[in-house]
Amino acid sequence: MTTQDTSGRHPKGPPKVEFRKVNLHYFSEEGETHAVKDMSFSVARGEFVSIVGQSGCGKSTLLSLLSGLMKPTSGQVLIDGKPVAGPLPQVGFMLQQDTLFEWRTILENALLGPEIRGMDMGAARQRAERILTSYGLGQFLNHKPGQLSGGMRQRAALGRTMCMEPDILLLDEPFSALDFQTRLSIAEEIGEIIRREGKTAILVTHDIPEAIALADRVVVLSPRPGRLKSIHEIGFPSAGPARPGSMAAREAEEFRDYYHTIWTEMETHD
Repeated sequence: MTTQDTSGRHPKGPPKVEFRKVNLHYFSEEGETHAVKDMSFSVARGEFVSIVGQSGCGKSTLLSLLSGLMKPTSGQVLIDGKPVAGPLPQVGFMLQQDTLFEWRTILENALLGPEIRGMDMGAARQRAERILTSYGLGQFLNHKPGQLSGGMRQRAALGRTMCMEPDILLLDEPFSALDFQTRLSIAEEIGEIIRREGKTAILVTHDIPEAIALADRVVVLSPRPGRLKSIHEIGFPSAGPARPGSMAAREAEEFRDYYHTIWTEMETHD
């Protein structure tokens, strides 16, 4: 049974992330575009939230606003109760492509952020080696990205992000370049890593099953201008202790109900 909410408020504790009546207008050769309208919702510390909606509805724009790469026309975007005024070190990004530098080893790629920020490289190297090894890449530290499979590259990209010790992970279609089989396994694997490390995560995806399987809640946006349409609390009581992202979660009785409800909302214009 799917539960739906349109308030945008999370019932558990103070929010880690909050959008308060956010609007975004931008201008191009075609004129003014109202990209995001009256967006209000929050994400709790340690929560995994997925955002879905039709193409052009502002999903990735919300990540850009949260990362400080864009500023809202009106309203506020807050992290730990403080307005986001620019890029913040506690926010990490994973994009559609892994963007690993082909001429650097996996370990050297993971150390890029600490190098740029002038961090203690001895400590950063120890952290990078520990993280990459825990992600199953210990034997590949000195390999180049071209020697790794797509799934391994995404694990390396996550390791590079985690080396910066972010509190919040923004995931913008990070599995879309992978083949279907790899996408299922690596999504489950990375989702489990994020939860194990207690990170707050926001995933933007066009893949409704992926959104449902990985998230604690799914946020549904309307077509442009993107506004909050609904929020669904996700749970699979029929599957027992099924891990998020696992096949057991995807095969649970509740999964089909979530999928039908969210798909219908995305296709309905109101």
